[in-house]
Parts: sequence; C-alpha cells; structure tokens
Amino acid sequence: MPATPSTLVLAAVLHVLRPLVRLLLRHGVAYPAFAAALKPVFLEAARAELHATGQKRTDSAASLLSGVHRRDIRVLDGRAPGAGPTAPDAPKSLSSQVVARWLSDPAWLDAEGEPLVLPRYGEAPSFDALVSACSGDIRARAVLAELERLGVARMTDSIVQLLAPGFVPRQDFAQTMALLQGNLHDHAAAAALNAGGGHNYLEQSVFVDELTAESAEHLHAVAARAWRQAFRTVMREAQARFDHDQAHAPAAQRVQRARFGSYFFSEHHDDTSH
Repeated sequence: MPATPSTLVLAAVLHVLRPLVRLLLRHGVAYPAFAAALKPVFLEAARAELHATGQKRTDSAASLLSGVHRRDIRVLDGRAPGAGPTAPDAPKSLSSQVVARWLSDPAWLDAEGEPLVLPRYGEAPSFDALVSACSGDIRARAVLAELERLGVARMTDSIVQLLAPGFVPRQDFAQTMALLQGNLHDHAAAAALNAGGGHNYLEQSVFVDELTAESAEHLHAVAARAWRQAFRTVMREAQARFDHDQAHAPAAQRVQRARFGSYFFSEHHDDTSH
C-alpha cells in the first residue's frame, strides 16, 4: 500500500517523539496523562489552522479537524484563562543576557575571542560593569549569586570566571526544561514550516556513520568549537540589532523574535531507544 502524506507525517513525528517519550517516562509521565494533555494542544492547533485558512472557528469545525470531542472542547474552554499543559514563554532572564554579552561582546573578550576573567568591582571590563551594561535595575551581587547557584560562573578572591561555554544551567531543572522547550519548539517549527513548502528557514545538518567512538568524540569537540565561533558572530549581530531597534523603532514594530541554534548527537548503531 503506497504511503500517503498523512502516514509519512505521522511516522516522522512518532520518530521525533521517541526520545521525548523516554524523557516523560523517566519523570513519571505515562501515556494516559500525556494523551489527556494533548487534547488542548490539538484544539489550539486546529483553531489556529482554521483561522489561517479563513474558516469559522466553531466547536464543530474544531472538533472535526482535531478529533477532540465537542464535550471535551466545552470542558477545556471552561478553564481559567491561561490554564493548559504548558506555560507561555518566559522573557529572557537577565542572567542569560549577562552570559550572552560576556560570550559575544568584544569588550568582554580577550585577544583569542574567549570570555575575560573579570574583576568583581571597578570600571569596565568588570563584572559589575557587565551587569550594568545589560540592566541598571538589578544588583550585580544578585546576578552573580544566581550564576553561581546555576554552576555557570564562580568568584574567587574578587575575580569572576565564566565556567560554561554557554548558558546551560545544569543545576536548575526548571531552567533546563525551559531551554529544552524553547530550543526544540523553534527547531520543530522551522522544520515543519519548511516541510509545508512556504518557508526556507535555515535547517541543515551533517550526517556521517561507520565511525569509531573516538572519531565521534573528536567530531563533538570540532562541532563545539564551530558553535562557539558561530555563536559569537550571530550573538554580536543580534545584540547590535537589539540595541539599534530599542533606540530607533517604536514598541509596536518590535514584535519579531528569532532563535539560532546548533546541536550534536551520536549513538551506537544498535541503540534503538532513540
């Protein structure tokens, strides 16, 4: 029986979900809870699709498109505003802004393009001046305490050192999940829009197999170095465009967001768990 677009899409999405289902299971989320949580996601997507195609967003139309029963739609619509399985995207934290500037702004980099080790106090380049460059409302002491709590930075003898190559707060599970949510959502959104044929977002990768474990580890190190260079280039431009738009464009025009990312993955050929 020939494959149809529906079966091809379903197979692709199910394959994508496999590592995420393992993550759910590790944290006590089994199929019934996941299936129930999907109902509002399907309903919201159906209503967005109806709106995009100029159709009326009635309960009947949403039910027909999504497969969610009209009884369930009435229950879901009776929730308090904002209720749902996921929370809206939180604004970028000051801590991540500080780290991003530290990694990309030439004023905070050495001759090799690496983040400077900063004195805690004093004129730029210092940690206090770095925080002030990002926000004048929050004390540098509070930002440093948060970065130390997350294992991203460390102060010794009034000298502050960045420990991680990027803002990856391994010691804070909530922030780790927020990063996973944002990164995977936007990657999937770009890929899905490209698959629809109407967009051409950057969404590429390099694939190679039949490697030794040593070669895979070597490629991981090469990819990490390439990412650091790409991060600095794109982040420097992002910061420049942000500063420009804050100064020259009214708030009503500043409605776009953008994300640029990179990833690396390797596994044994016989590992089918992913």
